[in-house]
This record gives sequence, structure tokens and C-alpha cells, in this order.
Amino acid sequence: MVLRSNPAATRRVQLTRATVLRAAVALADQFGLDVLTMRKLGESLEVEAMSLYNHVANKEDLLDGMIDLVFDEIDVPFAGDWMPAMRLRAVSLRDVLVRHRWAIGVMDSRRNPGPANLRHHDAVLQCLRTAGFSIELAAHAYSLMDSYIYGFAQTQLSLPFDEPEHSAVLAQEMLEDVSMAQYPSLAEMLAYATRPEYDHGREFEFGLDVVLKGIRMLRPSPA
Repeated sequence: MVLRSNPAATRRVQLTRATVLRAAVALADQFGLDVLTMRKLGESLEVEAMSLYNHVANKEDLLDGMIDLVFDEIDVPFAGDWMPAMRLRAVSLRDVLVRHRWAIGVMDSRRNPGPANLRHHDAVLQCLRTAGFSIELAAHAYSLMDSYIYGFAQTQLSLPFDEPEHSAVLAQEMLEDVSMAQYPSLAEMLAYATRPEYDHGREFEFGLDVVLKGIRMLRPSPA
């Protein structure tokens, strides 16, 4: 498989580290990390693979830079009320993970995190610590939130539909094959999922609010 971009557009782009990283992210978004090799990346930019090493040291350095670009897309928590800040950050992170589905398994695996990566983690912890969380509770809260966010995003990406209307069609098809007498609760749920107003994506924010309210119960009361 040869992956090429528009030659005329490529000639107008100066090869820089940023250009290489953006092209790598676009390639991974379209084909996944398994296809991302230096040779394929060079083909997409219409340059020799060896010329890429003027801008990235190796494949690991490339991945570090790609993940940093992904972190840079996530809304950084703002100073102030920690719950809306964490909620905004969580929704933004989920959306970014769905947009860059290849990134879920490598977001926190980097041994040489970039500035956007470090800035993001520092901002989350600073927001929690400023709100009165002990370092122990901040660690618990961060772990709980990310377990939920990453887990939901992974589940969402594994579902056999992309849009709410596709979900309704699939639920209708499954409902036709499920015995109401044998599986009454499942049949009831499938019937509910066929409603036009049902959107599985909204389940994320419902669960997120439950998680945040649970964390709030652990937070010491303000003096």
C-alpha cells in the first residue's frame, strides 16, 4: 500500500518536525498505528524515509511527539471550581480519544513525555490540590476519572455503530432476534435503545457526573 499526498501541496510544505508529526498523526488516524512506519510516513510526505531522521530520532521519538500533539488538543482544567473543570477536561479527553482512536493504548506509556503532556497532567493535579484534595486523594481521583474516561472511550470505539441513528437500527435488528419471553430484560433494553431520543454517547456524561459526585464525597469540607 502506497500512501501519497497531493504532490503540488507537498512541494509547498517545508519538512519540519511539526510537519512530520502532523503527517504521522493523520496517517495513524486513517490507517492505525500498525501501518505507521518511517517508510510509509515518508511515502505520505513524498520524501525518502531517511530524511525524516533529520526531525525525529526514531520511531519512539515520533510517537512521543504524536502523543504530545494529541494532549495539546485536550482542554486543560482551569482554575476555580474543580468539578466543572474536571467535567470539561473529561468530555474533551473522551472526544479526542474517539477522534484519535489509535492513541488510547499509548497515551500514558511515553517515557519521554512532551511539554503538552506534562502541562496537562500538572494542570489536572494542580486543580485538584488547589481545591483541597490531599495528594493521596488527588491520586485516587485522577486514577478513577481516567479509568472511566479511557474505558468508556474504548467501549465506544468497539461498538458496531458510529451514530445514534445507527444504534437504533442495530437495536431494532437485534430486537427481532431476541425472544421477549426468554430474555425479557434484554428485550426491554433493546426496545428502549430504538427510541429516537436515545444516544449511547450521552451515557458518558451521566456516568461522569456519578463519578465526580462520588469523588466530591471524599473531598474534605472547606474550612
